[in-house]
Amino acid sequence: MDSEKAAYGKFFTEKVRLFSYDYLKCCLYITSPDVLEKGYVLTKKLYSKLIATSQVLENFLDFHGAKNNKDWYLYRELSAAVRHLSLGGYSQKHILNRLVFYNLSNIENFEDQGRKTLDFLTQSLVKMAPVILDEAKRLDIPIPQESFTSSDFPGIATTDRLEYNINDEEKVQQQKHVVKIANEFLNIADHFDQFGFYEPYELEKIRTIVPDTINEVEIRRYEMLVHNLQSSFDTYVIHGGYAFGRRKLKDLRSHFSVVFHLLQMMGRLLHFYERHLRTAGYKDNYKKARNQLSFLVDPDMLLDRTINYGLYFACHFLSTGKELAREILNENIERNIIKVGIPVTRGFHSRPSLLVAKVVRHYGGQVELCAGEGRFDASSVLDIQWAGGKIQNENITQVSFEGDSRALRDIEILAGVNYGEDAMGNGIPLPKELKYLRE
Repeated sequence: MDSEKAAYGKFFTEKVRLFSYDYLKCCLYITSPDVLEKGYVLTKKLYSKLIATSQVLENFLDFHGAKNNKDWYLYRELSAAVRHLSLGGYSQKHILNRLVFYNLSNIENFEDQGRKTLDFLTQSLVKMAPVILDEAKRLDIPIPQESFTSSDFPGIATTDRLEYNINDEEKVQQQKHVVKIANEFLNIADHFDQFGFYEPYELEKIRTIVPDTINEVEIRRYEMLVHNLQSSFDTYVIHGGYAFGRRKLKDLRSHFSVVFHLLQMMGRLLHFYERHLRTAGYKDNYKKARNQLSFLVDPDMLLDRTINYGLYFACHFLSTGKELAREILNENIERNIIKVGIPVTRGFHSRPSLLVAKVVRHYGGQVELCAGEGRFDASSVLDIQWAGGKIQNENITQVSFEGDSRALRDIEILAGVNYGEDAMGNGIPLPKELKYLRE
């Protein structure tokens, strides 16, 4: 039995050396004069190496039960910290690298805050590297004799550009996809408004919303929605890069692309905060590891960068992209005109006005209610009620709606059930095509 245990220990020792080798070489590089004295920034290639090496090490340690071993728990937690901070750093580095191509307006503060965020992530990794090396020594894991050098991690940008020789004009039959994407962008932006704020939060306020309102699960849900939006755009609208093609469409892509990468970063930082800094179980080993991580990665600063940078600018770019999305939507929607009766017997009071406006806002395209010589915005409850007053005063019995044919189709269905109410003004069940109005 003892011989089997010894053999297993030898096997584990060799495996942990192999799985730690490149990970520790990265740590050696981060603590080297190249980084500490010459001030080299961490590149995407280095972040990528840190992500890959820390993940395989973390998986190896988890497989062998490090989360339940007092000797190996901290080494495992450090590998998780490196992975999540490097994933966040990779996304933030990508944003800064691509900013010149995004064609976003008034981004000076965004760029400054982005660099501040990246510096925090970089300095956190720099602080962790010597602790990781010391922990490896304590566990008798051999430290590599050689480190990586700056030449192993070049930056992604060069002064050269490849020749533009593939036509990147719009794809055939893309109009319906443009409409769908612009519509989905508006829906995501409207739902995300629940998180909106217009000035930085104090730390006390941030602690009241993380994780109760803002948490990894919520942010990653929106990350997936925006990722699907970007994927659809690249598949069905414009496949190529940013420099050519229909500028307005690519400007819209810039808005949801930068939001996507902000959400990526936020998701990783929130995971790290919720899983590794905020809670750590009741055992002393867990609490000790959490305290050590909190010393290396300032939880307050992490929350500030997650909310006052990540969330703030995600809200900002979703909001500023709305006008562009509506413009693109209205340029590409199929337009139509329908004539329908008015609600019996109370006209366009609150319920019918609200349901019509919800239909129009659901699709996002422009629709006008035409009553006599008057034209009213059918996405506005107040405008529809103004129209209702005119209809009543002039004894109008029929109105027309002009605009987005998708919305008109549903308004016609809604009118067919007297705009969702009976003759006494009580609400009635809506057809299944309109179930979204009850959500």
